Amino acid sequence: MGALSFLKDSVLSDEYASQQGFLQSINPQIKALTFVLFIIAVMLAEKIPLILFVYLTCIILTYISGIHIGFFLKRTWIFIPLFSLFIAVPALFNNFSPGEPLFIFEVLGLKLVITRIGVLGASLFVFRVVTSVSLVVLLSLTTRHTELLRVLRFFRVSRVFILTLTMCYRYVYLFVEIIENTYLAIKSRVGISLHYKKGQGIVASNIASLWQRSIMMNQEVYNAMLSRGYTGEPKLLHRLNVGILDWIWLFFGMVIFSVVIYLNYKLKI
Repeated sequence: MGALSFLKDSVLSDEYASQQGFLQSINPQIKALTFVLFIIAVMLAEKIPLILFVYLTCIILTYISGIHIGFFLKRTWIFIPLFSLFIAVPALFNNFSPGEPLFIFEVLGLKLVITRIGVLGASLFVFRVVTSVSLVVLLSLTTRHTELLRVLRFFRVSRVFILTLTMCYRYVYLFVEIIENTYLAIKSRVGISLHYKKGQGIVASNIASLWQRSIMMNQEVYNAMLSRGYTGEPKLLHRLNVGILDWIWLFFGMVIFSVVIYLNYKLKI
């Protein structure tokens, strides 16, 4: 159940997006555009200090937006960054990254050599992933999902894709709630200890039940959306106006992007 709570807090919650903070007050379209520039800068940067500069900017924005730093770090250093770390491990060794030896040791009679270029390449890859994930998570935490869908239309993303994404979001949230309620119901009736065969039967029956309920709910939800005037275009109850603060933030984002690209070019020469 801890994993489900983690999913709800990190992906399905608009709690932080509803708070009063710096990024929450920025126009979602302007905010998304600047974050795209940040991610492009991270992808083009070939020096770790430049990536760390963008990451530090992300941490500062997290703090001034009222998001707890511990909460943010736990949700940006798990799953994808750790997975990328395991992917980058082979690049540390001489077999994949020949160069100047940095560490030499033996394991079960096998000589392993970690090279300097391997460490730099793996570190660059991991920091790119961590910074990019942090930017995406920060954008999702400070923007309501309905506004994010509106931003996708601003970038001319297909309506079919947005509709599919909307339904997936709703269904994932609904299924998480059903799983939590089912788990609590089972726990209240049989306790914590349960034979694994009986547990497998309960899980299988619940999977079948969820499948049937999803099929029945599919048409009902779509008909309800149509009855409320849904035409495939996401609509918000308030207009996304652009103010002076939004233009200042856009200018700041372009400055950060330009500085990173310029320094990356100068350091390559």
